[in-house]
Amino acid sequence: QVQLVESGGGLVQAGGSLRLSCAASGRTLSNYPMGWFRQAPGKEREFVAAISWSGVKTSYADSVKGRFTISRDNALNTVYLQMNSLKPEDTAVYYCAFDRVPRTVLARTGKQYDYWGQGTQVTVSS
Repeated sequence: QVQLVESGGGLVQAGGSLRLSCAASGRTLSNYPMGWFRQAPGKEREFVAAISWSGVKTSYADSVKGRFTISRDNALNTVYLQMNSLKPEDTAVYYCAFDRVPRTVLARTGKQYDYWGQGTQVTVSS
C-alpha cells in the first residue's frame, strides 16, 4: 500500500508561482514513475505531468508545457510540481499519483495509475 500526501497549494495571483510537493510512505518511489493530475469544478480530471523513476524522462500536457516542471527526490521519497506563470485556468485540485508499472513510456491517463493522494487546492485569481 502506498500513501501519498500533497501539499503546497493555495491562493495566488495570475503570473505567480507555487510549488506542490507529494510525499510518499508505505513504499519507496524510487523505482516507479509518478504523475500529477488536476480536476477543476465541473470538469474531468486531466493529466498535467509525469516523471520516470530516474527523473530523466518527463511528459507534460500542452497546456502547462514551458510553465510547469515536474521533479523528484528519491532520497526524500517526494515528487514536486513547480508551477510558474500561473493562469486562472490552472485553478483546480491537484493530485499526485503512483504508477506501479515501471513503464518505458510515461502514462498520461488516470486509469494507468494505482494510488492517489487526497489532493491540494490551487486557486489562481485574475
